[in-house]
Amino acid sequence: MKLGLSIGYSGAQLDIPVALVQRAEELGYDTVWTAEAYGSDAVTPLAYLAALTKRIRLGTGIMQLAARTPANAAMSAATVDAMAGGGRFIAGLGVSGPQIVEGWYGEPWGRPYYRLKDYAEIMRKIFRREAPVTHAGREISLPYTGEGAMGVGKPLKSILHMNPEIPIYLATGNESTVKLTAEIADGWLPMGFVPGAMEEYAPWLEEGFRRATERTGRPKSRADFTIQASVHVKVAEDVRAALAELKPEVALYVGGMGHRDKNFHKDQMIRRGFGEAAERVQELYLAGRKEEAIAAVPDEWVDMKSLVGPPARVRERYRAWEDSGADALTVRSRQPEAIEVMAQAARLN
Repeated sequence: MKLGLSIGYSGAQLDIPVALVQRAEELGYDTVWTAEAYGSDAVTPLAYLAALTKRIRLGTGIMQLAARTPANAAMSAATVDAMAGGGRFIAGLGVSGPQIVEGWYGEPWGRPYYRLKDYAEIMRKIFRREAPVTHAGREISLPYTGEGAMGVGKPLKSILHMNPEIPIYLATGNESTVKLTAEIADGWLPMGFVPGAMEEYAPWLEEGFRRATERTGRPKSRADFTIQASVHVKVAEDVRAALAELKPEVALYVGGMGHRDKNFHKDQMIRRGFGEAAERVQELYLAGRKEEAIAAVPDEWVDMKSLVGPPARVRERYRAWEDSGADALTVRSRQPEAIEVMAQAARLN
């Protein structure tokens, strides 16, 4: 199994852990991943890291669709890929949630399924430069002919001769969008993936591959597709204390990163058998009782989707992830010891 390193997005101050990324590269990590919410963006740090690394691939986990047009996303990906020497950039895309899309970006939530589909297809057309780009989509069309258009939009082809096969990964989690991911993307950043989840996801993926084969006439199978799961890692002697350190983020996402009636992180927790706890965490968080919401997060839920404890426990429990059906595992940690222990577990060094 290949390993990746997630450095996430900024807090109040931007802090790119260059030495940690360089050490991960030395250890044989395959990828480094950035993120964005409503602070630092996902692309710029990768341009910086491209200049300070040699081999490690550079992935956005994720670029939010509402933050930029598909043309701008393609231009950004191609520019960083070219600066990095070619073949290193992975364009990870996701829709975020309606609160951020409408509240931060001022864009309509619309129909995320079709927005993902149109967005990825337009990016591929731009990457491949086979013709001036036109697209008649359900959510996005080029040239634009909607309200306010002058009607003089011109199909264009990128001036930059870019890598035509920059990989596109989609961050999805429900049945329809997972099928879409398998159909149109090169890889998947699964939401809520834990060991044992492939039993649920495998039929959806196979249906997506079938649709791709039927639509293009070119066979597509699991061998043509990368599943890039992710896991929090914390090396510590006290397991319960380590789990407690991860609970504030769970409470934030399950309780506050989404609307009461539209929260994908809460939905994932419910699907994994923690429905009562998910409801309680959200109720407390939205009532402003954040400390109580954090305390209501079950140890078992955090432990299911993380690797915490002494090195021996982390290495032992890593085997379940290795056998989970994922091809790669992104380590979500800024702890140097965690990076080393995971390299040992994956036998990278």
